[in-house]
Amino acid sequence: MKNIKLIEVPSEIGAGTRGASLGIDAIKIAGLDFMSNFFVHFPSEKVQTENTLLFEPIQSPYAKRIHGVLNMCERVSNAVSDTIKNNFFPVILSGDHSNAAGTIAGIKSAKPKSKLGVIWIDAHADLHSPYTTPSGNMHGMTLATALAEDNTENKVHEIDDKTKSFWEQLKSLNKIKPKVLAEDIVFIGLRDFEKEEKSLIDKLGIKTISISEVRRNGAENICRKVLRYLSDCTDIYVSFDVDSLDSSISKGTGTPVSNGLKEREAEDLISKFMQNRKVCCFEISEVNPTLDKENLMAEIAFNILQRSVNVLMMN
Repeated sequence: MKNIKLIEVPSEIGAGTRGASLGIDAIKIAGLDFMSNFFVHFPSEKVQTENTLLFEPIQSPYAKRIHGVLNMCERVSNAVSDTIKNNFFPVILSGDHSNAAGTIAGIKSAKPKSKLGVIWIDAHADLHSPYTTPSGNMHGMTLATALAEDNTENKVHEIDDKTKSFWEQLKSLNKIKPKVLAEDIVFIGLRDFEKEEKSLIDKLGIKTISISEVRRNGAENICRKVLRYLSDCTDIYVSFDVDSLDSSISKGTGTPVSNGLKEREAEDLISKFMQNRKVCCFEISEVNPTLDKENLMAEIAFNILQRSVNVLMMN
């Protein structure tokens, strides 16, 4: 049986809309509404945030609050690394998805020799860099930091030296770079990305599995296919951004996109992945209750969390 540890990261400085820092409490409230004592069962740790930066002027327009994101990623990395070294399985409840760069760094820090596979369940590719970003929001750059990829051949912006210095530090967090290889990433539910990201996905040959493929083949077959594709990996990290769900149910997130996963599809898919012993870390991010009705998004996230952890405990 795996020992689970919850790591709470209520940071939202990487997002463009406000409110994702409240997502963890919303998930806990959903648990209470379902009469669940889930959150009493596991040890948990709360990572200190930099959310006060939201009240300060933005210094890097193409990498907003990047110095704060770097601090967050260092803290998340330390929390994840310590958790794994102490033989716990980290389950991360995160505000915005930029924190996942710290998660990946933490896994690699604890297991420097591992070949890490990443299953990225998300409507977005998060492959921008400060050179290509349309928004400057750091949650759209998470995988680019893990790949240490600037994508300068699709460059749109010139960036200042200070921003460049923070970006270089973010890419080489824990002195490991790249942390993940393009061949070890699988996108599921990707359907909203810019041409700069598309160009990179094509160039690097990153595996993508569409919503229609999930629907056509079912969770079990998709899971088998993904794990076969990642069979060279020694460890696998599953990152679930709730905007991978269809916008009809994912109103409570900053960037909802239509034609997404149904709740049951996401739940089946993730719990199937959790049965695999290579999976070493799971993260849920981008629940934003300020955009929601009746806390629906957090309730769905809680159901997925609870079922996934139950599967982990049985393994």
